[in-house]
Amino acid sequence: MIRLPLSLAALCLTVSAFAAEPFDDKFRQLDELLPTPSTIRTASGAPGHAYWQQRADYTIRATLDEANRAISASGTITYHNNSPDTLNYLWLQLDQNLFTPGSDNRTSATVPSREAWAKGRSAEEGMRFDAMRSIIESRTFDGGFKIASIKADGQPLKFVINKTMMRIDLPRGLKPGTRYVFSIDWNYKINDAKVLGGRAGYERFDDADKNDLFEIAQWFPRMAAYYDVYGWQHKQFLGNGEFTLEFGDYDISLTVPSDHIIASTGELQNPDSVLTATQRDRLRQARTASKPVIIVTQAEAELAEKSRSTATKTWHFKAKNVRDFAWASSRKFIWDAQGYKKDGTNTMAMSYYPKEGNPLWEKYSTQAIVHTIEQYNKYSLDYPYPTAISVNGPVGGMEYPMISFNGPRPIKDKKTGEITYSKQSKYGLIGVIIHEVGHNYFPMIVNSDERQWTWMDEGLNSFVQYLAEQAWEENYPQSRGEPRAIVDYMRSKNQVPIMTNSESLLQFGANAYAKPTTALIVLRETVLGRDLFDFAFREYAQRWKFKRPTPSDFFRTMEDASGTDLDWFWRGWFYTTDAVDVSVDGITEYGVSSKNPDIEKAWRKAQKDLEPVSLTDQRNKGMARRVEAHPELKDFYNENGDFTVTNKDRNKYNETIETLEPWEKALLAQGKHLYLVDFSNIGGLVTPLVLEIELKSGKKTIERIPAEVWRYSSKKITKLIVTDEPMVGLVQDPYWETADTDVSNNAWPRKITPSRVELFKTERGTNDLMKDFRTPLKSKDPKDNEAKQEPKAE
Repeated sequence: MIRLPLSLAALCLTVSAFAAEPFDDKFRQLDELLPTPSTIRTASGAPGHAYWQQRADYTIRATLDEANRAISASGTITYHNNSPDTLNYLWLQLDQNLFTPGSDNRTSATVPSREAWAKGRSAEEGMRFDAMRSIIESRTFDGGFKIASIKADGQPLKFVINKTMMRIDLPRGLKPGTRYVFSIDWNYKINDAKVLGGRAGYERFDDADKNDLFEIAQWFPRMAAYYDVYGWQHKQFLGNGEFTLEFGDYDISLTVPSDHIIASTGELQNPDSVLTATQRDRLRQARTASKPVIIVTQAEAELAEKSRSTATKTWHFKAKNVRDFAWASSRKFIWDAQGYKKDGTNTMAMSYYPKEGNPLWEKYSTQAIVHTIEQYNKYSLDYPYPTAISVNGPVGGMEYPMISFNGPRPIKDKKTGEITYSKQSKYGLIGVIIHEVGHNYFPMIVNSDERQWTWMDEGLNSFVQYLAEQAWEENYPQSRGEPRAIVDYMRSKNQVPIMTNSESLLQFGANAYAKPTTALIVLRETVLGRDLFDFAFREYAQRWKFKRPTPSDFFRTMEDASGTDLDWFWRGWFYTTDAVDVSVDGITEYGVSSKNPDIEKAWRKAQKDLEPVSLTDQRNKGMARRVEAHPELKDFYNENGDFTVTNKDRNKYNETIETLEPWEKALLAQGKHLYLVDFSNIGGLVTPLVLEIELKSGKKTIERIPAEVWRYSSKKITKLIVTDEPMVGLVQDPYWETADTDVSNNAWPRKITPSRVELFKTERGTNDLMKDFRTPLKSKDPKDNEAKQEPKAE
């Protein structure tokens, strides 16, 4: 041990006590977090010349057993190994295994808290009837895939099922550039979507016609993705992290009751076999119509509901270059359609819905599909598929290539039969259709890994949804997007960064949908501006259509195409839970001295006159003074004081002016006002400053300062503001465009925050057991209750 003299030791302690804090560099580059660029994924964010991805083609024959609510099917999968690797086994997703009684989804579920579960004071806090029913029935429902056989070249293949994943062991390695063909036979029971939830299932219409409506998805064993960043993406399906799939061609034959109508991914190959001549003629009219054309009318659908056919029909569909396939089937379907053709898009927008969806669905669904394609084409890529479909059924909102399942319906009064819908239902329907049809672009075409990163499809899609809703009508009632709408979440404690795996997200909707949406709005409106942002965002969509981007590809493309270093933005918004909270701490005014004594001494006198009068001087006002009684005591100093301009002052000024260059004299004459403004970054997330400056004349100007103003100090800065006239006020973020979580500290001088306090009457006798016991028991017959309340005759 080395011993230091006492004085030296004290000095060392003093130095360490005042050591500077480590510099928190918010502008540190993301190289340490992002993967190293390669010839597969370049530093610019574009696919490299060595980019590759796998492919899987499917031929499937399936039968819907309506009576038993089951699917039986057999199919052939052709798997193309485009990777540079030899594969000894293949992984497939068995997503229906989510519904096996012992699935990880069921066994890993937890309750929010003991208190909320057991002592909830409302439906939002406690356990609901339908939630309890779902728990009970999920323990007994015999769901999940039943794999009957897997063969190649007529020989059985060895396979192992690991919960929601299945490994097929190949008899020999699948070399690069080759393909493998194998067949699978399977069946499964369809879940009741209203009871067991999920992203597909059936809905039973018990109150009316006793019919079912089937929305069928994740209905066949699907190839898991294999790609350069992750290898096999075989994370278990727990319910939140959605799907990561390969593109391919689909040849699908669906056998259903002959009175059913099918909505499906792909194009119908045999309309003559399954549609009437009238329906085919209506479809031809819809192709060039300016508004939706009804293909199956409500009257025709209601007639079909009244009986059940024992015969079957087989509908044949083909879809090219899609990553999945879904369909819906029911005799209850009303069907309308409208063609849309522009630039690279030539599609049929179509809606399928039961009578319970009208009048809401007939009025808005197909119109919303067309609007979505118009707007998304503008900001990303031309819609490439032949159909775009919205189906009303038990699933509230879920997307698949060319088809989406959407939930909102009107409400029918049980007593009067009157059908109405709320404002929330109307805009909820329009919004969910825009969102789910929009998913065709992200991630059905720009094919991100949903199992890993929910925000890459939900966040980007919600952002374009926001833009599309803005174009629907003025003052569209949006629930997410505006920066001011995210502040409660941004200042909450129970959150994780956006860059968190899908199954580990807290506050799922706010994290994966709302916060990325807001971040991109801030990036578009405040950081980059619309022109730079829109060019870069469209470049991302164009680069990665029909390919699989990762977060780094998005971040790098946005920087590359906009010509802007945005590492600080991605780091703050996506990798931390920091919030925007900028405080205006103080302002000091500095005028440029004119050096003219007549001006400067008058200015100093004016400042002196602004000082408050002391209490003593206030109370002495009017008291008798000797010099007032004896004027002869007054002299030069009673008439002149510290602010009197002397000839010496003027001589010095004249001498100084003679030494100045013309430009220096002009600078003195400008009379600029200088203000040092102190800002604190309380929230931790660096942000551009948007300053509204109010001048003495009442004029207001906006000064926009880039986020780099924080590059030397991320906690406190001082900014110089120069004006032509005196400044009387300053507001940071006047339009609430940066998601500042505390606007009470954004103004100088501080503004009073208006609010309200509610007064309530004191309630007495609310726990009167005797009174409650004597309360008359109500009858099930309302007439009896009315009779009990009538006054008795005296």
